[in-house]
Amino acid sequence: MSHNIYHSLVIKANQENVFNAVTHPEHLNNWWTLESSGEPKLNAEYNLNFTKKYNWYGVVSEVKNNEAFCITMTKSDADWDNTIFGFHLKTVENGTQLDFAHKGWQKNNNEFRQSSFCWAMLLNGLKNYLEKGIIIPFEQRS
Repeated sequence: MSHNIYHSLVIKANQENVFNAVTHPEHLNNWWTLESSGEPKLNAEYNLNFTKKYNWYGVVSEVKNNEAFCITMTKSDADWDNTIFGFHLKTVENGTQLDFAHKGWQKNNNEFRQSSFCWAMLLNGLKNYLEKGIIIPFEQRS
């Protein structure tokens, strides 16, 4: 049995801007990673670097321009390896609805629960980044 994380929120920005913010390294570095690289193309590799200890890799497993983007983790830690996280977007009256999922966790352990909390905080940071231009320095992100 696997465990999954789900979050949904509306961001007052158009779908293209939200898609770019969750796929382009120059944006990811403003709300999530310390330093990242990759292209939103199927099977492309992303490097998601948080620190020397947490220098992780994943492969794009789903991409549909301005609508969907998912990464399968390939080199991370035991809890994250082979999990899939992603973003599905649709236009709504007030902007873009972002439906987030991080699936395939093998254990409902502390790392799973902590990651769920961190994703919620980070997605709020993404919302503030897109709506208000707020960039929280990496060292201050939870």
